[in-house]
Amino acid sequence: MEKLIISEQDVINALCVYVAGKKQIKPEEVEVELMYDDDYGFSAEAYTDNRKQVLITANIIEALRLWLDEYLGRDPYAPIKLELHDQEGIIAKIG
Repeated sequence: MEKLIISEQDVINALCVYVAGKKQIKPEEVEVELMYDDDYGFSAEAYTDNRKQVLITANIIEALRLWLDEYLGRDPYAPIKLELHDQEGIIAKIG
């Protein structure tokens, strides 16, 4: 099975859907900023209603599993690897 690559925008979209589901709001009401730190790895900040929520790598993976299942119809338990690219930003490789 070939690897699926999820773009940075779709990683952000997945996090918006994930946070919106937890807070019972619309995904459009969520803003997300992805981050990478050499010491802490991947994380994100989600902003809703002027409040900030920090999301760790595990939250990003959980959001991507939800995205794979509900939006792409793919196996949500496939291996997921986050990568930082100069040109593409933060992407996810599935499978």
